Amino acid sequence: MVEYLGIFLYFIIATLLAIVLLGISFVLATRKPDPEKVSAYECGFDPFDDARSRFDVQFYLVAILFIIFDLEVTFLFPWALVLNKVSLFGFWSMMVFLLVLTIGFVYEWRKGALDWS
Repeated sequence: MVEYLGIFLYFIIATLLAIVLLGISFVLATRKPDPEKVSAYECGFDPFDDARSRFDVQFYLVAILFIIFDLEVTFLFPWALVLNKVSLFGFWSMMVFLLVLTIGFVYEWRKGALDWS
């Protein structure tokens, strides 16, 4: 269980930081709602409109790309914690993983998937 101490401490610190930041924002935030503040701002669509209306697929594409790259980057945290204990095989395995990740990112960038038009 000692091997997981770093990850456990990471989760504890992240949880405490999230609670502290939420608490500070709850205490210090001004509460003056107006129609502009409570309007739809994520996608620009009225949330009470017809669900069958057409909209750009770019919203889905950006969300999927974010999830893919965000989840792949999370593999770096445990690997970085044990970097001094992994063998050369573990090091080069991660380098191959990062190379594939970089190639995928460059491919999507060249195809224009990250451009908002």
